[in-house]
Amino acid sequence: MHHVGDLLDARQGEEVVWIDPLASVYDALKMMNERNVGALLVQIDEYLVGILSERDYVRKVILDTHEAKKLKVSEVMTRDVVTVTRDDTVVHCVALMRKHHVRHLPVVEAGRAIGMISLRDLFLDVIHEKFEEHGIKEEVE
Repeated sequence: MHHVGDLLDARQGEEVVWIDPLASVYDALKMMNERNVGALLVQIDEYLVGILSERDYVRKVILDTHEAKKLKVSEVMTRDVVTVTRDDTVVHCVALMRKHHVRHLPVVEAGRAIGMISLRDLFLDVIHEKFEEHGIKEEVE
């Protein structure tokens, strides 16, 4: 059974993408687009204080560029962040995502984010594991 740490180790060198809670939502959306990610960790002095996802924007912000430029990330971010550690299993992560209706899980150590895994990461890991069990060598990406 794979653990979160295995997923992070496979993505060695990937930067944790985060934003300040006082940044504008517009700037956060630009960053998501530039980094091709669906969510940003919200941090103060490297400590996790929230997460901002595309879903937060769609559900909480009027689709108006002017509003997005005025609103602060802290006004629309999810504050009660569901997190995991390197030692949590992939199965546990899937269960958390299902229970809390989220698609991204920050990975934390001592309150500091060290990475983030997505539903896609978990899906691909499960597929790779099944391929290995059946001796299939085809890569899925």
